Amino acid sequence: MAYTVLIIAIVFEVIGTSFLMLSQQFTKLVPTVVMALCYLASFYFLSQALKFMPLGVAYALWSGLGIVLTVGIGIVVFRQVPDLPAVIGIALIIGGVVVINGFSQAGGH
Repeated sequence: MAYTVLIIAIVFEVIGTSFLMLSQQFTKLVPTVVMALCYLASFYFLSQALKFMPLGVAYALWSGLGIVLTVGIGIVVFRQVPDLPAVIGIALIIGGVVVINGFSQAGGH
């Protein structure tokens, strides 16, 4: 249950961040409203995940996977190609998520 709720939170966070880009610094009303609603939903579901897992683990997964997915959206939708240091950093984030989920006893397993 914890991971399902956390994945929903991550999806809303990634959608919200995509609409943040589309809001053009809050000058476009509809993308700004969608962004705000997605962020509210994301924080709500993140708070629900905290019923089942520790704050540090939940936040690490939420932010780490959110970063990776947002980079993917940036590449596919916004044609933003990361440079080598960014790719290395993203690989380290993925590695951290794998270590937390695969080896840590602090997670919501």
